[in-house]
Amino acid sequence: MLPRLASAALAVVLAAGIAAGMVTGCSPEPAPEDSPAFATEEEAFAAAEETYRAYVDALNQVDLSDPETFEDVYAWTTGDLNASDRKGLSKYHADGSTVTGSSEIALIEPGEIDHQTLNIQMSVCLDVSAVDVRDASGASLVSPDRTAVQSLTVTAVEGAQSPTGLLISSIGPREGQPTCSI
Repeated sequence: MLPRLASAALAVVLAAGIAAGMVTGCSPEPAPEDSPAFATEEEAFAAAEETYRAYVDALNQVDLSDPETFEDVYAWTTGDLNASDRKGLSKYHADGSTVTGSSEIALIEPGEIDHQTLNIQMSVCLDVSAVDVRDASGASLVSPDRTAVQSLTVTAVEGAQSPTGLLISSIGPREGQPTCSI
């Protein structure tokens, strides 16, 4: 993972528009009711967890010297997180940085779910202790004060182009339960 990810991790709301047309002399047909994307909350959280695990796996496969390896990361994100990942990975590539080690998900627990917007939050403990990012001269870019296991809130939102039906829209610091430690 990268320094931004190492300190808090690297992130939309998809809007759906409904257009109704009327033909003169005909009554408009009622719009079909949207069926929920997932039958149960458990199904929604399972898809969100699968999405986040795929995102972390993609980050662990990044080779900063090869921008083609960034594409799998971008495929799992949307909105501001996608823009941030694109900017950060491109900068590390341009600067000649290298990354070693892998992040490991220590814990994922369901958080809140907004059924209206299909906004799913998860509480995550991400172990970044094995990750190091170095600049072109070999100096570490990781803060010596970095917490080895990051306590995060991860948000997944609807993403039709995703195999899971979800994309990661934000990752940020989290306080409270569950606590994260080595």
